[in-house]
Amino acid sequence: MKTNLLFPILLAALCGAASAQDPVNIGNRRELFVDRFLIDQLNGVRLQLHTPRDEGIAFALDQPWEGLFSGVVTMVRLADGSLRAYYRGKPVASRDGSEDEVTCVAESKDGRNWTKPELDLYEANGTKANSIVLMNANQSCHNFTPFRDTRPGVPEAERFKAFGGTVESGIAAWKSADGYRWERMAAAPVMSRETVPYTYIFDSQNVPFWSEAEGKYVAYFRVWDGDGIRRIARSESSDFLTWTPPILLGYRTPDGPAPVEHIYTNQTSPYFRAPHLYVAIAARFMPERQVLTADQAKAIHVNPDYFKDISDAIFMTTRPAEGADHLAVYDRTFPEGFIRPGIGAKNWVSRSNYPALNVVPTGPAEVSIYVNQDYAQPTAHLRRYSLRVDGFASLHCGYAGGHAITKPMVFAGRELALNFSTSAAGGVKVGIEKPDGKPIPGFTVEDCQMQIGNEIDRKVTWKSGTDVSALAGKPVRLRFVMRDADLYSIKFEGAE
Repeated sequence: MKTNLLFPILLAALCGAASAQDPVNIGNRRELFVDRFLIDQLNGVRLQLHTPRDEGIAFALDQPWEGLFSGVVTMVRLADGSLRAYYRGKPVASRDGSEDEVTCVAESKDGRNWTKPELDLYEANGTKANSIVLMNANQSCHNFTPFRDTRPGVPEAERFKAFGGTVESGIAAWKSADGYRWERMAAAPVMSRETVPYTYIFDSQNVPFWSEAEGKYVAYFRVWDGDGIRRIARSESSDFLTWTPPILLGYRTPDGPAPVEHIYTNQTSPYFRAPHLYVAIAARFMPERQVLTADQAKAIHVNPDYFKDISDAIFMTTRPAEGADHLAVYDRTFPEGFIRPGIGAKNWVSRSNYPALNVVPTGPAEVSIYVNQDYAQPTAHLRRYSLRVDGFASLHCGYAGGHAITKPMVFAGRELALNFSTSAAGGVKVGIEKPDGKPIPGFTVEDCQMQIGNEIDRKVTWKSGTDVSALAGKPVRLRFVMRDADLYSIKFEGAE
């Protein structure tokens, strides 16, 4: 195969003029093509959302202290790379924060095979041979949401932190050295209806984490706005105990504001390969949108109060480290569903299809997302879905070919790495240009070796080699000339 595979579209691709813009300083961080943040022009190329692959049941919620109404799952990646799932055990329908709610854990080395350790910490149903890590905790077990704190200098006694609580109790801050034995960090709630001025708050999953990109603790939690719509608010803290007044997040697309929909759980978290980018695999709630008849609901043994609403998972992002313009919005480049309810009646019921918090690695080229399914049914379980690493979305180009041009940027590093895939007939070439669109000699599209294949970390080669350090620190644009290919992410590597 000749390296001039894309020559028929090169001339058209090279004719695109670029407008003057202030450069984006990306340093050597990884940038995913999940929005228009870096993209200036698209011609024959589009941003495409990808569908996660159903990998089957991760584990059943079948213990006596778990049951039909278990959920609110958080995936925590431990220091050794293993995973721990925290989730609410709730066998019967009862009020939020009732004493029948407990917090349980399941553990896995690979994200595929799960066990429930016998921790001998709390007695339930006459035995301590269970995986319960918290109970009778003043409503915190309703939505207990932990994380492993990676703040530099954090005391080992506070290596794990968590939020838990409802509108009645307020949000309690918790700490733990091992993630099993928990204690309150303060007797009083750290957030309450006195400090969060919305009509209904906290009953969903309240998501805190340490932000490496922002150098502070941040929290995303659900409120109800003045129109009775479930929305997401954000607060910040330097010590996890004192939190700023919340701001209400809006939604936007590349073309303007996005529709406001009910977001039941937001599941906002830093993506582990690009911690400046927060991804939100959120539960979109459609109240009173009923699919099943009463007879169909009875046939699958769903609780009769839980089949008159439906939900699915959507994909959003936010980039708060980029400044105030990004701080108060979720990007909804993709308004369509990300994970649809499964085939059959069981997942077209209320409160099913709620994603777990955190996208986690489950292989060298794979990440996984976990979703609660069969809610309010005897078959309630957690299900695993997989994606290619960085593969939420891509710059996608069909067989006819096309090109994409970035905004001006400043990078640090010696080599440009692509996460990409092509067909046997496809390919990607990269040109580096000045901000006005003029090609830089030695780094033009014609100088670039055709990138063909399917790799997570392919170094781009020009006639002179892979070294681009002579251009580091200078404003440039990238031009991607593509055919039958997907480009998922880029990263300049080898920064000193």
